[in-house]
Amino acid sequence: MATTFKNLLTTDQVTTRTLLNEAIPITGTIVSGTYNDENIKYYAHGMFESVYDYPYQSSSANRIFDMTYGYTGLSSSLHNTNAKKLNIYSQLALVLMGTDTNGEVQSFDRDGNLSSTDDKMDSCFFLPYGRLLTKDEIKKGSYTIKFVTSVDTFTFGDYGADTEYRVNSPAGEYGILYTASAAVEGTGLGLIYYQAGIVVLSASADWLGAGAIEAITGYLSVTGSCDALRAYWSDNNFQNTTELNSTIYFCRANAGEFNYSSNPTYLDSSLIRVKNNDSLNNSRTYVTTIGLYSPDNELLATAKLSEPIQKDPTNALTFRVRLDC
Repeated sequence: MATTFKNLLTTDQVTTRTLLNEAIPITGTIVSGTYNDENIKYYAHGMFESVYDYPYQSSSANRIFDMTYGYTGLSSSLHNTNAKKLNIYSQLALVLMGTDTNGEVQSFDRDGNLSSTDDKMDSCFFLPYGRLLTKDEIKKGSYTIKFVTSVDTFTFGDYGADTEYRVNSPAGEYGILYTASAAVEGTGLGLIYYQAGIVVLSASADWLGAGAIEAITGYLSVTGSCDALRAYWSDNNFQNTTELNSTIYFCRANAGEFNYSSNPTYLDSSLIRVKNNDSLNNSRTYVTTIGLYSPDNELLATAKLSEPIQKDPTNALTFRVRLDC
């Protein structure tokens, strides 16, 4: 045990930032029917439904994402959930798109150019993913989602978003979702908000073909439209990102430092045990633990060495301690 404390200099501290990525595969069978929809949780308010990885009443079930549908500038007395759909779109647009200079909520835009008026997504599906999956954010350029009909396959992805993304959102960075399907290849038909972990798919264009989108959105209830879209769900993959901020401390024991211990067993009748009672031998210690202290010498953290390291006046040691947060 050391009898003195050594102050760390500013040159003894280095901060680092590390991004850790994890692949997240969401198979279509989980979303579209493996558990006979026992993993789909419906709510009395009818404004969204939640998709779980197991039947949601299981104690081991985790929420994967929610699904909801809304629109703006549309109104139908035939839809008993018309007000809900208008509110869903308005609330999410306010959070993700913000307001214009007049204080009006901005509509979702296909290419992120908010000054244009002819490429708005006035009808959208919304997929807020669980934070358990997205962590700090979704990795740019890693997202794909696939839908399969009886005649074709449609894949959306934020292709090229690792270098091409938008920053004009109050919710952080977002990318454009393009489809690799032949009918509308290269056309932006969705948005992905990386930090918020929310995907917006256009329901303003019939990208499934043969009037499928119109049929899906024609359900009276929000959950009815979501269930209809889930039926075409085939595959979904992305990588999440965990930001690890670390401080590295270089704890230096110079030749003349930390060569003595205040542990009572270090002495035997005033003689140093490790010198074998030979006054010509150098005193030495064995380092097993590094302690980090506050300015008032309050222990804040400890780091254990894998094995004791010998220290004596003939050597100088530098221990690298990393503190993650």
